[in-house]
Amino acid sequence: MNLNDVPDDFPRPTLPAVVLGGQPKVGATLSWNVYVAGLTPEERYERWFICEDIAKQLLPVAQEDAAKFPHHSPNETLRRVRVSVARKGWVSAAELDWLIQRLKTPLQW
Repeated sequence: MNLNDVPDDFPRPTLPAVVLGGQPKVGATLSWNVYVAGLTPEERYERWFICEDIAKQLLPVAQEDAAKFPHHSPNETLRRVRVSVARKGWVSAAELDWLIQRLKTPLQW
């Protein structure tokens, strides 16, 4: 696992700085002796790895959809893929945006 493999444009979700309640709480995680708000580098790597795997699996799906519906534009094909993935709930909205952008490179769209 190389944490540097995660591209800079992969989403960085954050937690609220303060969590409501009777006592103030801070939304942070201790990772490598440093408190991190949001995902730790390891958790972010894991989310990226999952999204990369999904992208590899969706590549032939998008290609088949484009071949089956040649009258659809590339954007329409990606919209259809997006809707399908969103229904599954596998990734966050920001990750889904990144995933659809990621598919454009191997599809050359």
